[in-house]
Amino acid sequence: MTNNHAPRTPSGRPCISPSGSPAEPQITLRSPAELADALPYMLGFHPTDSLVMVAVHGEGGRFGGRLRLGIPPSPAEWEDTARQVAECLVQGSERRAGKPDGIIVFLCQDPGAGESGQRVMTRLRPLAQRIRLACGALDVPVLEALCLSAGRYWSYCCPDERCCPAEGTALAAGGTSVAAAAATFAGLRIRGSLRELEGRLAPLRGPVAQEMERALDRAAAALVPKILDGATRQEVGAETVTLARTLMRRLTLAPPVEGGPCADDWDDALLGHDEAAALILGLQDREIRDIAAEWMEDEEAAPALRLWRALARRCVGAYGEHAAAPLTLAGWVSWSTGDEPTARIAFGLALQADAEYRFAQLLHHACNEGIDPEGLRACLRAERKRREPGSKRRSAVRPPGRREPKPARRDPRRTARSDR
Repeated sequence: MTNNHAPRTPSGRPCISPSGSPAEPQITLRSPAELADALPYMLGFHPTDSLVMVAVHGEGGRFGGRLRLGIPPSPAEWEDTARQVAECLVQGSERRAGKPDGIIVFLCQDPGAGESGQRVMTRLRPLAQRIRLACGALDVPVLEALCLSAGRYWSYCCPDERCCPAEGTALAAGGTSVAAAAATFAGLRIRGSLRELEGRLAPLRGPVAQEMERALDRAAAALVPKILDGATRQEVGAETVTLARTLMRRLTLAPPVEGGPCADDWDDALLGHDEAAALILGLQDREIRDIAAEWMEDEEAAPALRLWRALARRCVGAYGEHAAAPLTLAGWVSWSTGDEPTARIAFGLALQADAEYRFAQLLHHACNEGIDPEGLRACLRAERKRREPGSKRRSAVRPPGRREPKPARRDPRRTARSDR
């Protein structure tokens, strides 16, 4: 997020300067308060229950690579976590921009029931210390370690109570900090909290989830004989693509009035359970999923993203693993259209649903490495042009390439999975 040099402050802390292109004005962050205020703009969202680490390079303290993961709930995991995240950030930085000259650590967690922000800071102090030791073992110092909780921040590195009092310091009101002004000028925006963004992709609950699971059971039972019959495999693929396009047109013709959860409720109401179930199962086929990935730009991107989010929410109960396909597609459309923060969240959730889902692994890695998605977009455009040379063949689809069903998989809910 930085590409300029700035002097150090009298206290010796680095001046972190988030900026856009070289032609844009620069801004220097000179204190823990300004670092805390800048964090959501670095990530694109307000982190919740998160450990965030940012690499710092050069005399000017330029921001480099960053890493975020959930704070492990058990202190027994903290030592291994600290070692792994330190190695991951340092080694990743070495591959891209050289070994960092320092690291900034943020521990962000809301208080639990009956807990204060100060208590959260005290409870997480051992984790901060383990991270400092792990980074030091790699000859990279932690320049600052902050705890953000209950609208306040605490420094684990500054012993001076004149600037870092024991009761913490209140964060600036949203949109009023120096970082907020610079980010607004640069066109950056915060998309909400991590909890809110993940909530838009989380499975439905309650009676509607039970109805959806029954629809998935029915769809799986109907699909199994079709995929076992080679003569109908192509029909299954063509039906899936046609259904997806039909639902995208329906979403296009019925845009929500506003964004966020209300828009998600609107989209959920536009999709029938049986339609969603058939499409979820159809997307488990690798080649059908790859065709769906072609809808990643221009007028197709917005309805495709709405559809993939809605399908991810419909992967309930025993079908939670099936969410890897729509979650990865949602992440891909987000990344393709320039929304990297949301893309990373979707890819991470896809890997939580299925850690072995190769498509999510590859895209998550590429996005984190800062690779331009245009290379993949170009490949998908070329494949689509090859498969659909004329508009009359727009709904054509090749026979899906599937693995033979494994003998151990007798449950029809899992039979409709294929190469990923």
